[in-house]
Amino acid sequence: MTIQWFPGHMAKARREVTENLKLVDIIFELVDARLPLSSRNPMIDQVVHQKTRLLILNKMDMADETETKKWIAYFDSKGLPTVAINSLEGKGLQAVFKAAKELLKPKWDRMNERGIKPRAIRAMIVGIPNVGKSTLINRFAKKNIAKTGNTPGLTKRQQWIKVEREIELLDTPGILWPKFEDQQVGYKLALTGAIKDALINMEDLAVYGLRFLQEHYPRRMQERYQLTEVSEDLVETFDHIGKLRRCFAGGGEIDYDQVAELIVRDIRNLHLGRLTFDNVTE
Repeated sequence: MTIQWFPGHMAKARREVTENLKLVDIIFELVDARLPLSSRNPMIDQVVHQKTRLLILNKMDMADETETKKWIAYFDSKGLPTVAINSLEGKGLQAVFKAAKELLKPKWDRMNERGIKPRAIRAMIVGIPNVGKSTLINRFAKKNIAKTGNTPGLTKRQQWIKVEREIELLDTPGILWPKFEDQQVGYKLALTGAIKDALINMEDLAVYGLRFLQEHYPRRMQERYQLTEVSEDLVETFDHIGKLRRCFAGGGEIDYDQVAELIVRDIRNLHLGRLTFDNVTE
């Protein structure tokens, strides 16, 4: 299965981000803590150049806590300041404010020396679809300003949002890139909901998820599905899970579509615990 998704509005969004860089002091690059590397858009490096940037690992409550700590240390070692948050519950927001102020302190000091009155930090939030940008903005603003939902691609235009006196945020639509060089990245994005399910073969995605669990979280897979391994005969594995979870079609046959959707849903809804799909050594 080849996974690809690059709607026209995303190409337009890339141009708008480039045009508005001069308006902001700092870039908030939001990624999925479950995919700290795979959910980073390589285009963003090309677009933002040397602009001050803070990497924000969102959905930390869904990611493996041990792996999140490793990723924060990894990015910090590369000179990219990083914080982890849970925008849905508003956890970690003060860490974002604190980090942004520290990163911009030299610029603010220069402005003070020139007699320029301090103003609110102007930040642009960028990231791929469904990493929680709108939820984060709503948490910052303490009201529902930006559209949110589990469907990737809801935000279609840029908008400024004022957050009290400390910060002004420029929201941008989620931007994927035209081609995944590594199809593993596509699978990981699809498995965590960054790509519309209508574009995905769910059986292929479920198989990818099972093989990932077997390699990285075998005990959880065994506890959930009473499986010690994923059989090379995938029909056998699907039959086992289908019988266990009673996914039957007419005539008592196993409904493989239902089994596939169940596996993907289990992974997304934390029924197999907090998972991180990128490894620091990758």
